[in-house]
This record gives sequence, C-alpha cells and structure tokens, in this order.
Amino acid sequence: MAVNKPTGLLSVPGRGPDKQDCCLSRVTAQFPDALMVHRLDMDTSGLILFARSIDVQRNISLQFEKREISKIYIALLEGVMEMEEGMVDYPMRKDMEQRLPPKHIVDCVRGKKAMTEWEVLERTDSTTRVALFPMTGRSHQLRVHMNAVGFPIVGDNIYGTAGERLMLHAQTLKLSHPITGESMQLECPAPF
Repeated sequence: MAVNKPTGLLSVPGRGPDKQDCCLSRVTAQFPDALMVHRLDMDTSGLILFARSIDVQRNISLQFEKREISKIYIALLEGVMEMEEGMVDYPMRKDMEQRLPPKHIVDCVRGKKAMTEWEVLERTDSTTRVALFPMTGRSHQLRVHMNAVGFPIVGDNIYGTAGERLMLHAQTLKLSHPITGESMQLECPAPF
C-alpha cells in the first residue's frame, strides 16, 4: 500500500503522548494489518510504502537495503544553480552536540557514505527546482547535501531558512512487485 504523507506528520509515533499522531497510526486505524516499510522525515511529504504481510514487508525492506529501489524527490532550493546536474558525495553523521532538533553534518572522517545525484528542472530569479536521486538513504541526507553545496531547501528550519513548509517531496518510487517481481513505478506529484 502506498500513501501520500503530508508535511508535518511523523512517519511513526514519537516520544510522548503529543507525538502519537503519525502516518503509521492513521494507516493502521483503517488497515490494522499494515506494516511500516520505510520512513520519511516529519517535514518531508510524499510516498510511503506499507506492507500487508510480514513476507511483503521483508521483501520490500530487502529491496531498500540492497538499493534496488529508485527514489526521486522534488525540491525547491534557495538560490540559482548554474550547472544542469551533478552529484554530492559527502559522508554524514549525526551531530551529537545538537540533539534538539536532531541534526546531521558532513564529516569526511567519521561520517557514513552518502551520495545524492541531482538534476535541474526549472529556475526562477531566486530559486531552483530540482529532482534529487538519493543513492543512499541517510537521515536528512537530501537536506544536508543541498545545504552543503550552498543551496538549502526552501523552508528548511534546520539547515536553511524556516518557511511555511519544507519544499521536499518524495515523488517517485520504482521497485519490483514483492510477489510477482514485476517492475512497478509509483508516482505522487509534488504539491508545489
């Protein structure tokens, strides 16, 4: 099952009674057998997959782990990028000195491998709309990488300038059907 998670909603419950409303609890209220397959940051909107059996959950999770699932995100960046496409290959780790809000940083010594390809879709006088292709799946990877190259995502209250919403959306997932093996492409257009 694929759902379109809105921005500002946790993927799974957080700590405390005020953080129980989440994508998982909303889905399981209607489909009690639904199992979480992967997550998105609270501020990121877009496609999230749920399995309806342990075997399907295991299959799709393994596809994610083996990096067999292609992901395309749409983002609106602060500033105008001159190049048409590129790759960011900066290792990352959690910033242990800043716990709230949780933050991640580029660290070429102790960081874990993180790679993001990008392609310009459109430019205005002050922003660039891009497609982002994460080759790895680190927490906050797209946000950290775009900020690291000097183009933070519009509305990023951690790595850029706070705004109405984080302009980052999980638009496309390409995977193999967990039962038939048939190639599938799921789409959920960005709302911005």
